[in-house]
Amino acid sequence: MPGDSKENIRVQSWVVIVSLLLLFVKFIAYYSTHSIAILTDALESIVNVTAGFIGLYSLKVSARPQDANHPYGHGKIELVSAALEGSMIILAGGFIIYKSVINLIVPPQIEKLDFGILLVLFSGIANYFLGYYCLRISKKTGSIALKASGKHLITDTYSTIGIIIGLGLLYLTNWIWMDSLVASIFGLMIIYTGWKIIKSTISGIMDEADEELISDLVQSLNEKRRENWIDIHNLRILKYGNKLHLDCHFTVPWYLTVKEAQKEVEEVAKLAENQFGEVIELFVHIDGCQPHSCGLCIKSTCNHRKQDFVKKLTWDIKNITNNKSHRIEAKV
Repeated sequence: MPGDSKENIRVQSWVVIVSLLLLFVKFIAYYSTHSIAILTDALESIVNVTAGFIGLYSLKVSARPQDANHPYGHGKIELVSAALEGSMIILAGGFIIYKSVINLIVPPQIEKLDFGILLVLFSGIANYFLGYYCLRISKKTGSIALKASGKHLITDTYSTIGIIIGLGLLYLTNWIWMDSLVASIFGLMIIYTGWKIIKSTISGIMDEADEELISDLVQSLNEKRRENWIDIHNLRILKYGNKLHLDCHFTVPWYLTVKEAQKEVEEVAKLAENQFGEVIELFVHIDGCQPHSCGLCIKSTCNHRKQDFVKKLTWDIKNITNNKSHRIEAKV
């Protein structure tokens, strides 16, 4: 199992363990106070635990090597995991709003609010640091599941802060309706968070282009461009879990030997690995240059030039992803 996969699984295991402990703490706070706002936090923790187990399973599956049935690996399972997590978040938010309305009609007896606030504060701080750690590791490893867990935990922290503020006002004013109001507001926020997670996973399942990834790579290609890199077009980056698959058409001088052309491909691969780490896999179709390529070819020592050099083509997201070789005709 690759090192990044092991680290993802280790961090996600801690997410599950800590979420279980915080779930216990929050339900103690709820049963001590009977506050619907604290129940909101406790239900969020149930989602955290369930999503944590799903995320852990998905990371173990996504770490499996490619096989005949899964030539691109098993990374898509992380998208399924994130979609399930988003769905559970939405369900939890809906239940919280429902419970808030019921409690407005039949207000509960709130007790030991100061004790409940302290327990919720402790759990919020723990969630924030765990979520921050998940996001930091996910940036390094590229794990979608770990990123979803980190965002979820940090969102949970923000919800906790709002709940504490609302409970503080309730503690000072004894306005019982404040409990349901706070819970309803954060129920809506939780639903919105769940929707954002689902929306991002739909983009991944539909293989929507990640413009940020392409933009970063294009910038590096322009900066480190070699004279034999005449043109690149039809560039695509697909993300499968923490793995990136890049394919493109790569134009080099037609007279290069296979070995020489392969060396240029290896240089592109090194550049991509420096940009994204070893989680990238390249599929490069090599094209020999054509007479219309001469206008943008920067190779000064070419003895086979058919047209004068006109200007260097600067690659950008639009032209490098277009499925058509580029040309700059010399003016007659």
